[in-house]
Amino acid sequence: MGDLRRAVMTAAATCAVLGAFAAPPAAGETGRPRSAADDVGERLFRFKDKRITESSGLALSPTHADVYYTHNDSSAAPVFYAVGGDGRTRATFHVSGAKARDWEAMAASKDPATGRGVLWFADIGDNLDGAWPDVSVYKVMEPETLRDATLPAVRYRFRYEDGARNAEGLMVHPVTGRLYVVSKEFAGSVYAAPAKLRTGRVNVLRKGAAAPLMATDAAYAPDGSSYVVRTYFSATVYRPNGDMIAKVSMPELDQAESITYTADGRALLTGSEGVSSPVYRVPLPEAALRGVRASARPSTTPSARAPQRATRTASPRPEASGSGAERGLTVRDVLIWLLAAAGATGVITFIARRTR
Repeated sequence: MGDLRRAVMTAAATCAVLGAFAAPPAAGETGRPRSAADDVGERLFRFKDKRITESSGLALSPTHADVYYTHNDSSAAPVFYAVGGDGRTRATFHVSGAKARDWEAMAASKDPATGRGVLWFADIGDNLDGAWPDVSVYKVMEPETLRDATLPAVRYRFRYEDGARNAEGLMVHPVTGRLYVVSKEFAGSVYAAPAKLRTGRVNVLRKGAAAPLMATDAAYAPDGSSYVVRTYFSATVYRPNGDMIAKVSMPELDQAESITYTADGRALLTGSEGVSSPVYRVPLPEAALRGVRASARPSTTPSARAPQRATRTASPRPEASGSGAERGLTVRDVLIWLLAAAGATGVITFIARRTR
């Protein structure tokens, strides 16, 4: 991790701490102040492999029982790990034909024709918000056998329709197979990739629904009825059209980086950076499950019999103006924004002094 990244992370951590102290205790679904008992989450395991120092992406294997995939953040090789439910690495995979400029997220899906697992690795981090003319996502077929190997990758290049930006969230719709990138900004967005990806040219990411403040990861539910976006502080579940269903409290982690759904879609898995970092299982609250059931009605669920309509409804749309009840900035958000701005000024000063 370079000086710039260290400085940025320090500023972000400072903002998080100060923002937490500046805001009143969050209320649970009943309206009462949230206590430690409300931090619902079962720790499944800790990564035992000392090479996993900055777990940034997390995905549940589509075909191997009780297997979780992860990879490190920036300044790492194009490598990912298959980890068992006990936290021990079962296999290490090197990805050929790939670079790891700043891998920030991953996702898993199934090939509808073969039923084989597909893994997606997102080299989409851009801490300078425009340093890279394009970003990449690598497609790797999930290994059928969990033993160390080198796997080939297909590279897809992307650019945003409205200019380069930083992003840390990647998700794949389980029915349509469409990719989505979620930007990490004060006013982020969900960007939809083309329905058909091309390797011979740069694919354009189209802006859709709004995303919460400083999103660090995202994932689609196994049935496509909802998606979740993680931030440093919590997670939010949305319908496929971008409407918010519910907010979900998350366990306190050193640096919340990753999120995905369990295989049954009734809980979330979330992880953090750091050596021996933990992975937690967080049950979805009833409000979220009710919203998911509503999203699964025929009028909103992508249908295999109507692929054109499925593609449209699967694309998160921008929120209508005046939807402040769902996405309006809170006092805490404003404080965090101001503190982050101050932190950014400190980062610039730091870099200027180091480069004199």
